[in-house]
Amino acid sequence: MKIKGAIFDFDGTLFDSMFIWDTAGESYLTSVGVTPRQGVNEAVCALSLSQTASYFKREYALPMTTEQIENGINRMVEHFYYDEVQPKKGMRELLEELRREGVGCVIATATDRHLIEAALRRCSMERYFDGIFTCTEVGSGKDEPDIFRACLKTLGTDRENTVVFEDALHAAATAKCDGFAVVGVYDKSERHQSEMKALCDCYITDPVHPDELRRFASD
Repeated sequence: MKIKGAIFDFDGTLFDSMFIWDTAGESYLTSVGVTPRQGVNEAVCALSLSQTASYFKREYALPMTTEQIENGINRMVEHFYYDEVQPKKGMRELLEELRREGVGCVIATATDRHLIEAALRRCSMERYFDGIFTCTEVGSGKDEPDIFRACLKTLGTDRENTVVFEDALHAAATAKCDGFAVVGVYDKSERHQSEMKALCDCYITDPVHPDELRRFASD
């Protein structure tokens, strides 16, 4: 296929940041004096931040508002995005390659905008992207295709020439079911790697090698 547009997930795809979210739910509940139930992190992994806040308030009867819960979770991870998180190895080179080919790129993420912008700015990577879409702003998580459709509208490309880059099986499956080609990006936080490889049109490793995508684009 001829790639004209690319939609990138952020955490675990562009940046090596999934591990902070793998335990964020459990860490937040503990910080407010609540004992988390077994499997809490898995229960919220497919949810946006606002959905997670609503889930915690409902399931744990937290006295805070959902906005206060969101703010509390954000404070825990803010320092990481502003000061520490780094792009995955090889991803900058891949973005350079796509830019040379004239491919438009946007970000589709469940993480709040200011955190994404801070990490991109610190790593001088804003120039690669024509837009950032968050699940909170779109109004649904990646269990629904709305965010990918919003990205497609901004890119102005046809669906058959637009690729979604994802590290998470649930999000990759949503994009695939909505008719997008999907490039799976390896991240150790995704436990179902065999399913990812079977689902995705192309699968690239860590560190990322642009040649893997070139082979896919030339098929």
